[in-house]
Amino acid sequence: MANPKHKISKSRRDKRRANYKAAMPTIVLCPKCHEPKRPHYACLACGTYKGREVVEIKLQK
Repeated sequence: MANPKHKISKSRRDKRRANYKAAMPTIVLCPKCHEPKRPHYACLACGTYKGREVVEIKLQK
């Protein structure tokens, strides 16, 4: 198995890890109800995807 010939400094190691960060999820507006939703997902407010109702939403009383 390969072993490093020289010690990698903390600075060099951390520079490599600096580009790994969490990204904010993309949010778009639903064309039917204008609620924020994830792209390519069914809308949680009205249950539509690409203009068709795919999830039945129960009304809260």
